[in-house]
Amino acid sequence: MGCTSCATGADGQPKGCRNNGACGSDGCNKLTVFDWLSNMSLPDNIAPFKGVEVRFKNGRKHFYRNADGLTLAMGDVVAVEASPGHDIGVVTLTGELVRVQMKKKKEDLNLETHPKIYRKANQKDIDLWKKYREKEPSTQRRSREIAMALNLKMKISDVEYQGDGSKATFYYTAEDRVDFRQLIKDLARAFGIRIEMKQVGFRQEAARLGGIGSCGRELCCSTWLTDFRSVTTSSARYQQLSLNPQKLAGQCGKLKCCLNYELDTYLEALKDFPKTDTKLQTQKGVAHCQKIDIFKGLMWFAYANEGMNWYQLSTDKVHEIIQENKKGNKVASLEEFVFEEAPKEKNDFSDAVGQDSLTRFDSPKKSNRRRKKRRNKNKQRNRNSKKNA
Repeated sequence: MGCTSCATGADGQPKGCRNNGACGSDGCNKLTVFDWLSNMSLPDNIAPFKGVEVRFKNGRKHFYRNADGLTLAMGDVVAVEASPGHDIGVVTLTGELVRVQMKKKKEDLNLETHPKIYRKANQKDIDLWKKYREKEPSTQRRSREIAMALNLKMKISDVEYQGDGSKATFYYTAEDRVDFRQLIKDLARAFGIRIEMKQVGFRQEAARLGGIGSCGRELCCSTWLTDFRSVTTSSARYQQLSLNPQKLAGQCGKLKCCLNYELDTYLEALKDFPKTDTKLQTQKGVAHCQKIDIFKGLMWFAYANEGMNWYQLSTDKVHEIIQENKKGNKVASLEEFVFEEAPKEKNDFSDAVGQDSLTRFDSPKKSNRRRKKRRNKNKQRNRNSKKNA
């Protein structure tokens, strides 16, 4: 763990700031960008780009203009223009890469349309910022109580205070449309600040909360994944996975993002396969496809009247039969094209390191009653011999 708030504690246990890469130190942040142009100087006739990328809580990023020409570097805490008042954020990118990022995100390159950076945050700004950050958990609990009292079918997952404390943004998730006009009034009356409601998706909520996936690792969305591509059930069908929602769904309740990771490999392998609804015409009858093995290149066919007997064919043999059917010829039977796998070599492992057998505890122990009886008899004989002597 890179940052000081995530470092190891005095007792050897990891502290864990539980911010999932959104803490202010920027050491373990998944949204940190490497400035690969930092060691390169601009030509003399080109002025440096005055755009700056600033990051806030929950991975929120915005672009600002450095109107006063401040000397900024990645990781600097700055006070920026907000509506109303000002906000506090962390600089994540400066220089020409900001222009590239703005083009990528289709932002207006005219910096006059963007808000400006006021100054580098002083100690007073940082103390005020930390004060309102500490109030966020209690504000979230109170806002949930107000929402439950109004019987709103929504979940307030997080609260973000503006740097000067004049506004708070409430992030929520909901299945359907929610009328929260009365909720805004109650929240403004309870906290005395400007209220802004922002709906987030279930994937974004899972990325913010974090957790451990079924693979045993941290969730991809909370560690390195920044874009959420749509995942459909066809991804599972192409990979021959059973459509079990309990296994295919992640902690967000949606289909797992990792279903898309190997999809391209499966699609590339399926190009050599004939369609599964292809029927093979034989003199023995019509055969239908029952199962395929993508990476072994095998297909199993069965006759229409013999559904229990499957015949294993390679894709080359299936294409050969299809070509014969296109010519109007029927092959004799599937048995002539059955693929026979080579027998696997058995590895005879020897106990080279003197390890005990794994089944040594399976067999019951032999009784030692006879030995004990013999010992007792011998002891009694010795005693009697000593007495007679």
